[in-house]
Amino acid sequence: MKLNYKIIWVEDKIETRPFERIVENIKRFLNDHFFDVEIETAEDFEEFKIKFEANGSFDLVITDFSLNDSQGNQVIDFIRMDKNILTEVFFYSANTEIRSVGLVNSSRISFYRLEGTGYHSELQRKIEELIALTIAKFEHIVAMRGMIMHETSSLDEQAFEMVTEYITNNDDEVRTVLYDELISFFERKAQISSTSKKNNNINNIIKDPLLLTSSQRASVLSSMINKKGFEDFIKEYKKEVINIRNQFAHAVLEVGEDGKEYFKNKKEDILFNSDYCKKIRHDIIKHKGNLDDLSDKLKN
Repeated sequence: MKLNYKIIWVEDKIETRPFERIVENIKRFLNDHFFDVEIETAEDFEEFKIKFEANGSFDLVITDFSLNDSQGNQVIDFIRMDKNILTEVFFYSANTEIRSVGLVNSSRISFYRLEGTGYHSELQRKIEELIALTIAKFEHIVAMRGMIMHETSSLDEQAFEMVTEYITNNDDEVRTVLYDELISFFERKAQISSTSKKNNNINNIIKDPLLLTSSQRASVLSSMINKKGFEDFIKEYKKEVINIRNQFAHAVLEVGEDGKEYFKNKKEDILFNSDYCKKIRHDIIKHKGNLDDLSDKLKN
């Protein structure tokens, strides 16, 4: 699971207005699901190969059968045979025998036959239906946890780099905040350990996850923000990114009597559904933007 969704579309009429409109609408469709969208286009097989090699992997390949001096089945065979990739493919044509076109591997391919002259809206709808199915696969509860771990770790590393660069510029006030965060952290750990040993109670230590460094870094960022007079988003960042990551890191997968999947930790049950997935993607993208904006402000 990831935050970006990459499509490559091979169509020799891709630069005509009807197809440009479909591309714009598909981008909007994915944006509404809080994905960063990249749509590459190519007019024939040779251009497709160049762009595919340059970009690596795609989440969806869309191709017409009839292309300039080439055919869509060449696109599919290249992916399946030369690259050995089972990327989802949407294969369409006005050819009534499209399903009988010879392919080296026809798995995970959606076939659609164009009918009549006003087929563009129906073509868009069919593509969006397939995208919705691929999103559902992305939103499987285990894959979603992997996305959360990966994306929040990336934000955490970005925060660390910003803190490191800032405090090396001899800002004693912010350094003091960092020292205080560390001292408070280790004093609290020492106190918990001492009390637990005295009472022979290991539970207080077991229940204390060692994920506080992310919160410490965020607190130092907050000090930097306040000193510069910027708008402080760190409270929301901790709630919507760090806390969510911590919840999922220490939760186990449960299946209720109604068949719904959810994560359960010691404090609460987290109902897992499509709306929750969208909110998580929205919040991560939002705070990625906040950190990028803060980084630019600090550099300037």
